[in-house]
Amino acid sequence: MDKEEQDKLKQKAGIKAASLVKPGMKLGIGTGSTVAFLIDALGKRKQEEGLELAAIATTSSRSKKQMESWGFKVNQLAEIDQLDLTIDGADRFATNFDGIKGGGGALTLEKNVAVNSKKVMWIVDESKVVDHLSGFALPVEVLPISCEQTFRRFEAEGLKPKWRMTAGKRFVTHYANYIIDLDLDRIPVPHGLADYLDHTVGVVEHGLFLDMCDEVIIAHRNGEIEDRKK
Repeated sequence: MDKEEQDKLKQKAGIKAASLVKPGMKLGIGTGSTVAFLIDALGKRKQEEGLELAAIATTSSRSKKQMESWGFKVNQLAEIDQLDLTIDGADRFATNFDGIKGGGGALTLEKNVAVNSKKVMWIVDESKVVDHLSGFALPVEVLPISCEQTFRRFEAEGLKPKWRMTAGKRFVTHYANYIIDLDLDRIPVPHGLADYLDHTVGVVEHGLFLDMCDEVIIAHRNGEIEDRKK
């Protein structure tokens, strides 16, 4: 699948998800290329229908700026008691509704927004759908103060750690931390790995999003837009 074809599928998924947003919702907006299409679709609804939302929280400055460019007011997550719905992309979506996220580096904020939402919806093209979590390196956000020890610990556990780099330097997250990508071919026991990472000192957050997603919009190459509910 080339990029042009993939972008068309992402746009279809974004438009479908935007059509499910109800006026007056408290809405969480994720990050990424598929979400960018979602935001544009919401903006067009605002222009054409006068769509208004009670509150909006975004998971990146890029999504915040894009929402504001369409005339939406964006809030801080801490200002909102609970979101009605969060719509985000996913790097991998397993058929049991578990996922890997954080390819863009915003995993900590993405997870915070998701857990403070009544409902979580992901929008993906069919290339992201797998039977079991695999095919995408797992992002782990780590504190700089103990990052070298954490990296060596992951090496000793056989987790195949790699530093995320950008422009020849270590990638720095929104919260001034680093990301170690675990280059695992397959994650046989996602909950076991999540528990290990949750209890590893120096780990801020990881990209295993388990038992969080309630609904997924999947754009297929044959033109079908699948709305799959848990």
